[in-house]
Amino acid sequence: MEKTITLALLGFGTIGTGVVKTLKQNKQLLEKRIGANLSLKWIADLDIVRDRGVEVDPSTLITDGMRIVNDPEVDIVIELAGGCTFAREFILQALKNGKSVVTANKALLAEHGREIFNAEQESSGLIGFEASVAGGIPVIKTQREGLVANNILSIYGIINGTANYILTKMSKEKISFDEALRDAQKLGYAEADPSFDVDGIDSAHKLLLLGSLAAETIFSMDQIYVEGIRHITERDIEYAAEFDYVIKLLAIYKKKNGMVQLRVHPTLLPCSNLLSSVMDSFNAISFRGDIVGTNMYYGRGAGEMPTASAVVADIIDIGRALVSGTLRNRNDFHNTADIPVVQNIDDIETRYYMRFSVIDQPGVLAQISGILGKNNISISDVYQKERRAGDAVPLIMITHRAREHDVRSALSEIANLDIIKADTVFIRMEE
Repeated sequence: MEKTITLALLGFGTIGTGVVKTLKQNKQLLEKRIGANLSLKWIADLDIVRDRGVEVDPSTLITDGMRIVNDPEVDIVIELAGGCTFAREFILQALKNGKSVVTANKALLAEHGREIFNAEQESSGLIGFEASVAGGIPVIKTQREGLVANNILSIYGIINGTANYILTKMSKEKISFDEALRDAQKLGYAEADPSFDVDGIDSAHKLLLLGSLAAETIFSMDQIYVEGIRHITERDIEYAAEFDYVIKLLAIYKKKNGMVQLRVHPTLLPCSNLLSSVMDSFNAISFRGDIVGTNMYYGRGAGEMPTASAVVADIIDIGRALVSGTLRNRNDFHNTADIPVVQNIDDIETRYYMRFSVIDQPGVLAQISGILGKNNISISDVYQKERRAGDAVPLIMITHRAREHDVRSALSEIANLDIIKADTVFIRMEE
């Protein structure tokens, strides 16, 4: 093979190490599939001393990231440094220099996507970002290629393995959120500060990319409703099971009547839904297209080697295009004719699970149902297993479809009743 594709890696952490391992382990296979030699010229990191468990040429190790992006021999820059400061500068400079970029940095693309993808339009290089969503599951390629004949009507995703592990642990072992979180931290699934995972921010970053691809425009984080799982208790999981439901942190994109919904929050799913069976740290994404119908993709959503697999897949795609001379921008996010309006969370309609903490006395159900009815909310099911006359007990209600604004108004009024002894928990439902 006469042509050589020159690579440079920014960030030699967990995923960067996996990429180097993959490039070494499958070197002959990858070069055969590209039709060119692969040369990893540089690896840049602030720490170039620590042993990563993979052998590399010491002369490739440097600490100056800008040296990489300004090297005229480098064809593809692999950005795995993370963060939204230096990584942004590296990517923009690489694109300005006509290089292609492969990144797993979903936070950067979510927060600065418009700037970065506009820079891609002006560059002779491309951005590959398969690894930014769902690790080793090829959902970006699925949308761009496998489902390209479809208008994507909905996306439902369990796209944060840490949150899914915590909810699974709470369900299987009937333990609290705090206990399950500590276990996730011991196993390395959760960071010391787990906010991005358990508060839904990481899922929102990924949903922004999936939704933007579906709508062919670039949404912003302030258009996504985000709610985490800290308030979910083992009791809610147990009560949901009584109705044959499970609770998942779900990322949702829906398109209807020229509007879209973008929301991340705990959701009750029926046990008959395939997503309800996704356990532990696994991810799954369900797409519904107007032509293909519904299909689902499942696998490891994070981790060294699954994510490295996605990074190297982008390297292969770009490398093939460089060899064939067909490197062209996909124009994924430049729909200007039919940009959908994002529906406010107050205007969505769905069913709701509600857990009230009430005094166990006659007339309680009548008071609550009266306020719900006054706000156009009808009750589908009621559940009260515990009985302790005069004490606070849980009262569970499942509603028919209702408007979020009406639900919030009703719960605000109910909260002022003397019979209510704690904040009411309400969780949206999807069928």
